[in-house]
Amino acid sequence: MRITGGTWRGRRLPDLKGFQGRPTTDFGREGLFNLLSSRVDVVDAQVLDLFSGTGMVALEFLSRGAASVTSVEKAPRACRFAVDQANKLGSDQLHAICGDVWGFVGKALTQFDVVFADPPYDMAKLEVLPEAVRKAKLVVPGGWFILEHGERMDVSDQPGFVLMRKYGHVRFSLFTFE
Repeated sequence: MRITGGTWRGRRLPDLKGFQGRPTTDFGREGLFNLLSSRVDVVDAQVLDLFSGTGMVALEFLSRGAASVTSVEKAPRACRFAVDQANKLGSDQLHAICGDVWGFVGKALTQFDVVFADPPYDMAKLEVLPEAVRKAKLVVPGGWFILEHGERMDVSDQPGFVLMRKYGHVRFSLFTFE
């Protein structure tokens, strides 16, 4: 895995041996940030990364100037790995919460400029995640929620939906909430 843009562009990071997740590919992350570049000011943004896995998207946000990233991931090894990688790159602005995303969404006490979610594509209740994020008021008014999902899912009928783009087998649906 490599970081595709920003300060750490081109830096290769090790794989987390034995991790069962499906990291967002380099191609997918590059497409995502190209898509965001004309819509979202990432510089100095407060970002929430749900289902963070090994933290590649979180590190990409930090590389591109985000002020801080809070990542939520249930696998303790992945949480430690993500923070260790950020530290090795010279950043202490990756704050990992090792726990259940649904529990976090229901109890979050702050809002974020950007919320990114990359849940398992076969996860139960995946289609209700955009509404759960909206109802929890995780996104500042005018901020963005980005859902990564597979090609079989369509969330275009949900409140706040703006657009969907595909990059290979990966789909990114963008929402904004007032």
